Amino acid sequence: MRRGDRLFEVIEILRRANGPISAQAIGTELGVTKRTVYRDVAALIGQGVPINGEAGVGYVLEPGFHMPPLMLTPDEIEAVTLGVLWVQTRGEPELALAAEKLITKLETVAPDKYRTSFLEPVVSVAPVDQPDEVLGAADIRLAIRRRKKIALTYADNSGQKTRRMIWPIFLGYRDTSRIIAAWCELREGFRYFRTERIIEAEVLERGIPRRMDLLRTEWRRAADAERKRYEEGT
Repeated sequence: MRRGDRLFEVIEILRRANGPISAQAIGTELGVTKRTVYRDVAALIGQGVPINGEAGVGYVLEPGFHMPPLMLTPDEIEAVTLGVLWVQTRGEPELALAAEKLITKLETVAPDKYRTSFLEPVVSVAPVDQPDEVLGAADIRLAIRRRKKIALTYADNSGQKTRRMIWPIFLGYRDTSRIIAAWCELREGFRYFRTERIIEAEVLERGIPRRMDLLRTEWRRAADAERKRYEEGT
């Protein structure tokens, strides 16, 4: 790996890390020695990259530092292209348009030698039918961002209808459906709602009375516990 590419990879490793990361860990991922990492970090700091820390403690990249997308590799371009194609065929019109704009922006700033990777991609995604939804995915995403409750009438597998008040947390995308992960006031627990089974829905002005980060943490714990029970067969 060329030194310039390695310096970029050091920045990307620091960007992904959730806390201080040691030179040993960086070196292991890049296949180089700690001494090489020390030199690379010193070079980056000398170039003005805001890295804090020291040898033996670990390094942290200060928030807000951005690298231009000119360093995309062919594999990264194909990964982005595949993701864009997936969104265009499975996302609602708003996200499909956003995906198209994203790929256009990346194509504009990419080096000339990589332009054909955007114009003639080597990856593809088969189209699928869009789910028939009463409440659009864009409205659900907005409700999640604004931390608003949703009142809905929902039909279960057997067609039985119930009136629910939910606190939406995530919107999950599947090939032919979308699923809302939410806290359900009726069941007093986390539940999942397939959007095509929602018969009536309204995004309310009433806000969710919990911090979203705490709510998502509780949801992950509940999901992990449910997964563990399933694996253990209990």
